[in-house]
Amino acid sequence: MSKLRALWQASVNSTKKALAWNVEDWIPPTEKYIFSFNSKQEVKKWHLYSDSEYGGMSTASLEITETGNELRGIFSGKLSLDVNENSKWNINRSGFCGMRSKKFDGFINLDLYDSIALRLKGDGRCYISTIYTENWVNSPGQEEDNSWQAFVLAPKDDWYIAKIPLDRYLPTWRGNIIDTEMEMNPSRIVSMSLSVNAAAGVPGARSGPGDFNLEIDWIKALRTQ
Repeated sequence: MSKLRALWQASVNSTKKALAWNVEDWIPPTEKYIFSFNSKQEVKKWHLYSDSEYGGMSTASLEITETGNELRGIFSGKLSLDVNENSKWNINRSGFCGMRSKKFDGFINLDLYDSIALRLKGDGRCYISTIYTENWVNSPGQEEDNSWQAFVLAPKDDWYIAKIPLDRYLPTWRGNIIDTEMEMNPSRIVSMSLSVNAAAGVPGARSGPGDFNLEIDWIKALRTQ
């Protein structure tokens, strides 16, 4: 009888272990690195853009620099409201720069997460975090990806973790908010960007033309609920 009980107990213990392993394997981690600016190869994942493509005079750079024993990304440059008189583009505003990631190999699936977190050291300016998803909002003839944007205030000279719920990202079209109810599809993310413009964006943020400087440690997805 004792042998049967021992066998039964061993079977129960084995079942419990199997169930526990399966549960842990199914539950995703509470955070997922998307970008980590700890390698000089990281800059190859991004490309820069600015109003200079349309006749503006703003400039931007992205570098990986060593501070102490750690590497950090630095997105910096100068915002200008001036326009090149010889430009063929009839632009009505200037003073913006951005860094956009190259398209992912396929899609990044963040369906099991609810927030984006960025560890930043800023200059008091307001930056814009953009998530690009597969095009289903725009008409089929338009090649642009759908864009969803949220403001990020980067306090000056202090490291800060900005946490943005995915449902705070608003649908936009060429910088303008689309005034209708839409939901992002977080399972079909194709790229991301950070940008800055001369307008403040939120009350209290530094604004206007001039230098900008943003240090970036990492960008993650979080599951907070």
